[in-house]
Amino acid sequence: MFQSLYKKCLNLAAHKSSNLYLGIVSFTESSFFPIPPDVMIIPMVVAKKNEFIRIALIATIFSVLGALFGYLIGYVFFNEIGIKIFELYGYDDPNFLKDKFSTKGGFLSWLGILVTAGFTPLPFKLLTISSGIIHFNLISFIFICVVTRGLRFFLVAYLSYRFGEKIG
Repeated sequence: MFQSLYKKCLNLAAHKSSNLYLGIVSFTESSFFPIPPDVMIIPMVVAKKNEFIRIALIATIFSVLGALFGYLIGYVFFNEIGIKIFELYGYDDPNFLKDKFSTKGGFLSWLGILVTAGFTPLPFKLLTISSGIIHFNLISFIFICVVTRGLRFFLVAYLSYRFGEKIG
């Protein structure tokens, strides 16, 4: 299943409406979709070198909006939607997070985990939903998402711009 989704994302990167599709993939990846936007960013930048900043910006903006949607899922709709997303990724009981990260030290721990997940290929969607579950500070959440997702996507876009097809 994941292999066919991956191939679809690569095909969408070559489509004339690729910017729209990149926005959709970036949004959904932050809240429930399993394929990261990087698989579209690289071929799009290789094909449209002069648009690498725009491509990274689209991915960043829509990823942050998707992260907010993931936060909303955790905050409001966890029992209806969030639990099913966790089960899809093999996690049965994410409720333990509330107790672990509700303390002062928990805030700093969660901050570190969120920064790591935002910049790496860890399943970011599970952290966005979990942030809503534990009612993580929304302003901090948005700031972390903008910085980490922006750094990641701008780095991927710049490296694709700089090294072209060699990186893909």
